[in-house]
Amino acid sequence: MKYWKYYLLALLVIVIDQLSKWAVHTYMEPGMAGEISLFGDWGKLHYTLNPGMAFGVELPPPYGKILLTSFRLVAMVGISYYIYKLWQRRAFPGFIACVALILGGAVGNLIDSIFYGIIYDNAPFGVPTPWFHGQVIDMLFVDFPDGFFPISWPLIGGKVIPDFPIFNIADSCIFIGVVLILLNQNKFFAEEQAANHVAQDAEVPRRDAETSEVV
Repeated sequence: MKYWKYYLLALLVIVIDQLSKWAVHTYMEPGMAGEISLFGDWGKLHYTLNPGMAFGVELPPPYGKILLTSFRLVAMVGISYYIYKLWQRRAFPGFIACVALILGGAVGNLIDSIFYGIIYDNAPFGVPTPWFHGQVIDMLFVDFPDGFFPISWPLIGGKVIPDFPIFNIADSCIFIGVVLILLNQNKFFAEEQAANHVAQDAEVPRRDAETSEVV
């Protein structure tokens, strides 16, 4: 597989993510008033804005968001270069594809942060500039029923069932890429591990030979 095809995969993620956010912003009302049921009562579209990172975590204002966006930009460049280096090293194609999913998701949310304060005028009130202060559009909502975990469950028994974070296509692709890497480590890194074993096996006779010469 040519290396540029992995960038095409990342580009596909970006396009789908941005089209979904455009459609939500254009055709949906924010909040509960605009909710659309997809899978009964638990799978919904819910238009909301996220000013920070995953799960709504924010860095301190007024320049925290600029730092976050700058970090995302550097990470995007680093991941892009990493994909090319993986391809040069003939890494497992599935692993490179997972990294491409992560890249596409990262760029999707980066576009929101850089441009949405201008395009959709959704920068929070009082920010020094709408550039780099756009809020990420989230819409995928898994609505767990309100209530408490059963008392018999260890650690979490009796505690309130938390609301599941609302996320988007970009977040989903990052999550899927990371989970697939974790679940397939033996397959993705089998050749690299085998090469390390071969190198170690070759190192032992060389050391023995050097020791014999000294003796």
